[in-house]
Amino acid sequence: MKIWSGVLVLAAGLWPLTAQAQTDEIQVYDGVIAKPGVFNLTLHNNYTPSGRKVPDFAGGLIPDHTLNGVPEWAYGVTDWFEAGLYAPLYSIESNGDVKFNGVKLRALFVSPDAADRTFFYGINFEFSYNSTDWDTRRFTSEIRPIVGWHLGKVDLIFNPILDNSYEGFSRLDFAPSTRVAYHLSNSWAVALEEYDDFGPLRHFYSSSQQSHQLFAVVDYGGGPVSVEAGIGFGMTPASDNMVLKLILSHDLN
Repeated sequence: MKIWSGVLVLAAGLWPLTAQAQTDEIQVYDGVIAKPGVFNLTLHNNYTPSGRKVPDFAGGLIPDHTLNGVPEWAYGVTDWFEAGLYAPLYSIESNGDVKFNGVKLRALFVSPDAADRTFFYGINFEFSYNSTDWDTRRFTSEIRPIVGWHLGKVDLIFNPILDNSYEGFSRLDFAPSTRVAYHLSNSWAVALEEYDDFGPLRHFYSSSQQSHQLFAVVDYGGGPVSVEAGIGFGMTPASDNMVLKLILSHDLN
């Protein structure tokens, strides 16, 4: 309990985030971390074959036909704590220009052995240094609680994410993600994932300005490289029409 009390105190002191339509990572966290002493590398990539053709702000990236990605370097410190580094964040625009978008540090706290529990939970903190192409603010952060249930072959997972731009509690941006998965076998699973951005807590965006995307996902975890692939469709005018994602993960030792 002392550990989790300390984590919550840390959260209260560091909360800040800006939700972004552009993102380097499209993933619902399930509470599974690298074993103590193990390094893990995860490659995140997403491509928008049909998306918004204007940037979110002057000088920002245009989502349409842009590839975003980042290598995620993780280390299992204990059975309840994983440290991570995202570097470098990058984008390749439709004209071929390559942009480097910054770096992120991550601290992930979870209930041990989450994959073997019926109910599991955790919380993740990310701290970002952004390029001016990626965000109007140099420094942002994310607070990602994790709540989930393994119910036989079905997984129900919810990440009620708060994005922080360090402008006060009421300006925290509510951008939750949800996953419902069905395990076909020990190696294969299919899932539906939803990624939303409702806007700042003090006043949510109107329904037409909110971002809502639904992804169909396939997971493979039976080899040395785990694979997660999906296709997402926008459900509001503020969402990109279609986004493809691919996540590859491998333990380095």
